[in-house]
Formats: sequence, structure tokens, C-alpha cells
Amino acid sequence: MFARLPDDARPAVALTFDGERVDARAGDSVAAALLAAGHAANRLTPATGRARGPWCLMGACHDCLVTVDGVPNVQGCTVAVAEGMRVTTQRGARAIDLERTDAAFAIDDSTVQALDATRDPTTIVDVAVIGAGPAGLAAATVAAECGLAVALFDEQAGPGGQVHRGITRSPLARADVLGAEYWAGGAHVRAFERSGARYVPGSSVWALTRNDDATLSLATSYASSKAAASIVTARAVIVATGALERPMPVPGWTLPGAMTVGAAQILLKTSGIASSQGTVIAGAGPLVWLYAWQCLNAGGSIDAILEATPKGRLAQAIRHLPAFVASHYLAKGVAMMREVRARVRVVDHVERVEAFGESRVEGVRFAAGGRVETLACDTLLLHQGVIPHLNLPLAAGCDIAWNDTQLCFEPVVDAWGGSSLPGVWIAGDGAGIAGADAAAPRGALAALAAANALGRFDANDRDRKSRRHRVALTRATRGRAFLDALYRPSDAFRLPEGDTLVCRCEEVSASRVGDAARGGAVGPNQVKALTRCGMGPCQGRYCAPSVTALIARHCGSTPNEVGTYRQRFPVRPVPLGELASLPGSDAADEAVVRLGERH
Repeated sequence: MFARLPDDARPAVALTFDGERVDARAGDSVAAALLAAGHAANRLTPATGRARGPWCLMGACHDCLVTVDGVPNVQGCTVAVAEGMRVTTQRGARAIDLERTDAAFAIDDSTVQALDATRDPTTIVDVAVIGAGPAGLAAATVAAECGLAVALFDEQAGPGGQVHRGITRSPLARADVLGAEYWAGGAHVRAFERSGARYVPGSSVWALTRNDDATLSLATSYASSKAAASIVTARAVIVATGALERPMPVPGWTLPGAMTVGAAQILLKTSGIASSQGTVIAGAGPLVWLYAWQCLNAGGSIDAILEATPKGRLAQAIRHLPAFVASHYLAKGVAMMREVRARVRVVDHVERVEAFGESRVEGVRFAAGGRVETLACDTLLLHQGVIPHLNLPLAAGCDIAWNDTQLCFEPVVDAWGGSSLPGVWIAGDGAGIAGADAAAPRGALAALAAANALGRFDANDRDRKSRRHRVALTRATRGRAFLDALYRPSDAFRLPEGDTLVCRCEEVSASRVGDAARGGAVGPNQVKALTRCGMGPCQGRYCAPSVTALIARHCGSTPNEVGTYRQRFPVRPVPLGELASLPGSDAADEAVVRLGERH
């Protein structure tokens, strides 16, 4: 379970969940408040009515949906608590209730007319940056310093992205809990604040299209305006949407109480909530050790770490050791792992993991070294690396390619982050996983390339200005090949079998995906049509890697031959009222329905 740290000095906020009082703190998300109060489940799935709880806490999975003050389909991880708020379990339903007339379910002519009367003029900027992690902050800062009009769109309420989440409003009383590298992100924020770039928090860009005049249109929704969206026009776009945690579809991974390690880290960073007794971590990768170290620093506890790096991986990675020894990763990582191992039971080379329980996680069963063991727990944190967040670039038409080392698709970009779609650059981990330290220099390079393309200076000046960023990028990526080889995901945790769910949203099992492949489906889009896999609100973010891998295995193909889901706009669920609020234009039409290959 999770517990709130005792030194949280934020004002208390009282709300109710299914009629029961919940004590929260100002700034908590609804999902964080419920988890701290011991409520692991918050919704029932539409397909089977099973209980479900938060998975990612970053707005991607939609497993934290709740009903707030009578309004359904509210993402609990993105909405802040308020005094007297009434939160109830989200009851899944496939069909819209035509008897309901509230704004969440219906929109009539008077509503459309009212929205028409309040439309704002189309916004035009030189550079639109999407995402306010280190890559987005650096891109916006450098572009503004080049004299360009810049707008930075961020789904979160404050800058920092996932790696520096909550950095401007952390509730943690002790700076040493998260480590110096977390707080170093403040330098990116301060530089951005001085740059003059415009910051648009709580904004979600769900469509990106290229216009006939070579500008780009972004369809954007705003948390501050529940019933309106707008079209922003930009001369260049830098996509810095970062990474998602790779799905780890083990048996029981959809039970309430099973979450990503990244979700637990978000609770700690933004709400001062740490894992407590009854928590087991399973998986592999640097984030496993980083979160465990941070949690222990905060005064939390972890029962066990089931480390899933296969035997023999170190031998495969050893050829990359010289660069790793010369990198900043070595000393930091060894010290962190040594400290965690001294305080937590670690089981190495775990080959199988299974969560079990009736209405939530009650324990975990695992195999290692020829032995099977069971641990009682109520929280299972899973992680096996991260992958680029591709939905927006894919829907826009950017080319992607398979990275066989990291076992994921990534955008095809040039040395500046330039994509196959003219006018669109991709920076940070969204352009390919290279780590947090590489994000800022990649964002800066994309901004310099955009400024050059927009005529602010010539290529020689661009290259001269880029030198220090290239040096920083080289330093940041030194040793990365060792980590990629060591933590390359194991097939045991990428290729689910039998009744294990692949699609969290539509509750489609691995066996159904296999049946579709054996029945002639040779790609994810055909599997989607046959099984509904990928049709839920996460729009394939957490099933696409598994579906590609399963089809490749069943058909004897490569992942590159199989491909991934075809993405369309909107790339995240958008209420009908917001769609109706878009001004009538070709760009608005394309934001909803692609009218042809105009790019």
C-alpha cells in the first residue's frame, strides 16, 4: 500500500469517495488521494465489470477514470482534489445513455450556438512545442532566445515532464529524498521562465496536420475550459512528448494494486506519498533502482525486488563496458544498487511473475533458479524499461522504424530531430530512448534546426550554436549502449500467453490475439478489427508493443514487417462538446477525420 509522509505541511482537503470521507492535501490528484486512503480500485470495466485501479498516473492509460460531482469519465490522475468534492466509482458502460442530458453525454443546438459565440481567433506562433519535460523546456527556451514566438503546450499543471514531475510545487520537506539530479531540473524551468516563451499548462494537443501553405495546425484542448478546443497554427512544431513505460503483461497485471514503478514515483514526487509495507517491485531497468532508493530515502518500505534481468545479459553487455565505465552512470548506479540491496530483499534473474487476488492484488508468485515462491503483498509495481510515446507523430504521418536493441518502434529522425514530416521535429525520448540527461541537448538541437529553417540564421550559425549541445549530448549518451544491452526486455515478460490480458481497456487476452493471427490477421489493425484490441481509451498505448510481438511470433515475421496500429486523430479521447467547439475550417475537419494524404 501507500502512506503519506508525515512532514507534509500542505493544507488538508476533505472529499468523499462512494460516500466515505477521504482526507487529502491541497495539490493532490484525485487518484493520489484515493490511493493514500487505501482505495486501490476506482472504476469497473465496460466489458466485464471487473474492478480496476490506476496503472500509469500520467494520463495515458485511463484506468483512473472516476465520476466527479456527477460527471463521469474524469481522469483521476489529472484532476486536483477540492473541498467537498464527491467522487464515485466509474461504472463502465459501452453505450451512451440517451436519457441522460448532462454535458458529459449530450450536446444540443443551443450548446453549439453558445460555443460558436465564444470562439477565440486562431492563434499563430512561430514554434509550437508539445511537452514540458527537459527536452520541451530546452527547445522552447532556445527557440525563444533565437527571437521566435514560442508557445509550449503541456498536459500537466506545471513544467518538468515525468522526470522532473512536480518540481515547482513539490510537497517534500527534504530535498535529499529525490536526489540532486531531480532538483537539477529546476535550472531548465528557470531558463524557460526567463526566455519569454509562452507557457500553456493543462493543454492537450490531440491532432497535428500540415497545411497547404506549409504551416501546421494543432487541435488543442484546455483543462481550464471544459467545453472548448482551439486550432493553433505554427510555422514549426517540436514534439517532446517523452516516453511511456513499456507494458509488462504478466498474469494479474490489471488487478487493482498493480501499477507501474513510474506511477509510484509520481505519487512520491507530487504528493509525498511513498510505498509502504506490502509492496513488491518486479522488473528490470534503472528506474527500478532509482525509485527504490528514493522511496527508502523518504521513509517508505519495500518488501522485495524481483529483478528480472535474465542470466547471461551481463556477458552480452560486457563489450560496451569501457564506455560505461567512463560515463556518469557507473558510480551513481553502483552506489544506488548497493544501498538498496543492503535494505531490501532482492531476488535476481526472476523468470516468471504472476499477481493473484480476487478484487485486488493479494500476492505475487514468481519463479527463479528453478524454484517457485509466493509472497503476500497488496501492491505490485512493474517495470521493464520505457518506449517512445508515438501516438501523435504516428497520426501526423511521421515515419517510424524498429529498434531491435531496445525492442520498440521509434521515429525516423535526422541528427537534429527532424522527422519525415516537413516542419516537425521530435526531441527527447520521444525520438528514441536515450535517457533524461540527453533530453535537453536534443531539445536545443531541434530548436536551432527550426530557427534555421524559419530563416533566423544560416546553417553555419546553426552549426556554431549547436556545438556545446552536441558535446553535452555525447557526454549524456556515453555508456547508454551498455544499459540497453543489459536491460533489453526478456521475451518472458513481452510475450503474454493464454488468458493473460494484452489489452487493458477492452480486456482482450493473449490467446484471442493468437487466434486472430492464426486465422489470417497479419497486422495489428486486422487484430483490432477482429478483437477490439486497441480500441479503448488508451488508444493502443499499452497493448501495441505486445500485439506486434505476438503477431510476429505467430506469423514468423519481424516486428518491422508486422508494424503497429494505424493512429488517427484525435489521439486521446475528446468530449463531443470540445469537437463541436472547433471553428469550421479544413484544419478542424482534418483534426477529426483525415481527408487525404496532404503531407
